[in-house]
Amino acid sequence: MTEVMAKEKRQVAANSVFAAVAITGLKAVVGISTGSLGILSEALHSALDLVAAVITLVSVRVSDRPADEGHHYGHGKFENFSAFIETGLLALTCVWIVYEAVKRLVFRGVEVEPSIAAFVVMAFSIATDFWRSRALKRVAVKYDSQALEADALHFSTDIWSSCAVILGLALVWAGRAYHLPILRLADPIAALAVAGIVMTVTWRLGRETVDALVDAAPAGLHDRVVDSVVNVPGVLSVEAVRLRRAGNRTFADVRVALARTLSFERTESFSKEVADAVHGIVPHAEVTVRTVPRVSSDESLTDQVRTMTARHDVAVRDLSIMEVDGALDIEPFLEFDGALTLKEVHDRVTAIESEITAEMPRVRSVVTHVAPAGAIATDAEHIHDPQFEAALRAAAMVIDGVLDVHDFRLRRVGDQLDVSCHCLLADDTPLKVVHEKLVAAEQRVRSCDPRLGRIVLHPEPASEG
Repeated sequence: MTEVMAKEKRQVAANSVFAAVAITGLKAVVGISTGSLGILSEALHSALDLVAAVITLVSVRVSDRPADEGHHYGHGKFENFSAFIETGLLALTCVWIVYEAVKRLVFRGVEVEPSIAAFVVMAFSIATDFWRSRALKRVAVKYDSQALEADALHFSTDIWSSCAVILGLALVWAGRAYHLPILRLADPIAALAVAGIVMTVTWRLGRETVDALVDAAPAGLHDRVVDSVVNVPGVLSVEAVRLRRAGNRTFADVRVALARTLSFERTESFSKEVADAVHGIVPHAEVTVRTVPRVSSDESLTDQVRTMTARHDVAVRDLSIMEVDGALDIEPFLEFDGALTLKEVHDRVTAIESEITAEMPRVRSVVTHVAPAGAIATDAEHIHDPQFEAALRAAAMVIDGVLDVHDFRLRRVGDQLDVSCHCLLADDTPLKVVHEKLVAAEQRVRSCDPRLGRIVLHPEPASEG
């Protein structure tokens, strides 16, 4: 696709150069032979069109080159720069035309000799400009090329300026035919009309090219991108959006706030969704998404504590948060590198506890348990005792809402017995109630034998039992 685009852009730009050569030559010959300032101004205008067309051809050849070590954003700015040069050439054209027209109107007149050749050349110029402006516009829209769009706009206004010159020549001819000397002024007035049209194009083109060269964001695009990104589920806010154009490419840098509790993988997924939202507004933009962690409104107490420990690269094995008389007592069970000394671990624990109490005003005390990181396999012996399992099952079934207890695993670990089993409850039981039922069932099971140590009751919905 890139090769096809580059070839088509180069072809239409080259055709424009060939047409400019022919039109410039014809206008110059006829303008000199007739003495028409209107046609001479058009010839000069077309000469600058030729220069602009050549610059455009060069720029589209260079701008399609891929990014390299010296041009990290590609070469698209060459298109904008060529349009800027064209703006300068147009401005010079306007100055010369206005100067000559005022001189002929105020100080000295120049006899204009309207001829059939003049009218034919201008008609040919209009037809050619119509053909190439449509061809340039089609490819410019297809590939979003500012250089080709500038040329298309330029040549479409040439049609109107040529019409103004034809009108001026026609009025000069009518003045001679009907002995109306005042109509000899029609030619320099037509030249001023040409200058006005050229100045209008110059202003518009200059504003667009300067905006592109100074990285001004396209009007209204910033707000549309923000509105699209902020509606991505999970995005807390859009903190910054930066847009810039280089030729037919748009670059978007977006910074969004996400919940600080998200995992790295989930954050990456959000980044892709944000990029997709930008592409919904600017289809072919190159999007860079930066995410920043922020506190979300639905962050739980557990999330807050885990986030603060994660800052210190410390894993939480277990966490207990108790509310007593409106205050919070927190007991985190943290894992540290087993090679650390007690002093090193204590210093890090003290820093974590200080952050918890500083950021959570309701916290009254923090008592931290520590252990070496990594799971350590424990020697155990599997036990099969149907009668003991039946007793444990009966104890758990006493709890209202526990529908069944099955799939027991009994293991002897040193002097104690560890037990795990599956506990069946109704499918629609709220998780909070499930937790309460399991705690009560664990207490009942533990009362069966003082040797019982670790007890794990795995909840299952009745439909899965």
